[in-house]
Amino acid sequence: MKNYAALFTFFLILLSATSSRADQLTLLGTASTFAVLGASTVTNVGPSIINGDLGLSPGTSITNFPPGIVDGLVHNSDTAAITAQADALAAYNYLANLASISTPHDLSGENLGARTLGPGVYSYVGDAELNGTLTLDFGGTNDADIVIEIAFALKTDTDSVVTVINKGTNDNVYYRVGSSATLGLNSTFAGDILANSSITLNTGAGSSCGSVIALNGAVTLNNSTVNNCSSTGSNITAFVPVTNPVPEPSTLLLLSTGMIGAAATLRRSRL
Repeated sequence: MKNYAALFTFFLILLSATSSRADQLTLLGTASTFAVLGASTVTNVGPSIINGDLGLSPGTSITNFPPGIVDGLVHNSDTAAITAQADALAAYNYLANLASISTPHDLSGENLGARTLGPGVYSYVGDAELNGTLTLDFGGTNDADIVIEIAFALKTDTDSVVTVINKGTNDNVYYRVGSSATLGLNSTFAGDILANSSITLNTGAGSSCGSVIALNGAVTLNNSTVNNCSSTGSNITAFVPVTNPVPEPSTLLLLSTGMIGAAATLRRSRL
């Protein structure tokens, strides 16, 4: 009985340590707390609202806050912003590699609007345009992901909407944009945008849940609201970059399928 009690106690300690690591091994890493993260500048017009952190690196020009409101921390080319940009780049590169290790659904030349997409990887070899409503249906599935790979630009037309339905737990949406993203007037987006160049949110455009991250260019807001839905960000173990730490081999030998499943339930969702 003593041996069983000791083993059970060790399991609880191990599970706690594993869940702690799981919280750290997120796709976006330290960038996961940022609602807006820019590279050259972050420029705002009007009473925009950022629910989450605001960051910039390597540039130093964050303008018009206020009247813009930041319900989070502001990191202007400090260590946190530099690290977040590095983590965002690692996530971007990982997403870019997905096409080589999976078979994405090719949507090239097709409108994202009036369409329903389930969990999986989708790709555009050129630009992608959203005109109307894009419905992302997780079908009640847990730990599922929708990834949209866009080789060049992403554009949403006026009043376009991304809506999420039948969401389970720990479901996430990512858009990897090869150049720039532009959200049209009064567009409502959902999911994490990682753009290689710049991101522009035109008047009234915003994100109901996710991060807006420009790796090399500016982020421009205009009476926009961007909500980062989790203080710790998404936690997609399947998408963890290979540079992230993993448990020691001796620890892995002690993990059963039940233990891994229990740890997985602790993952945070971003939607």
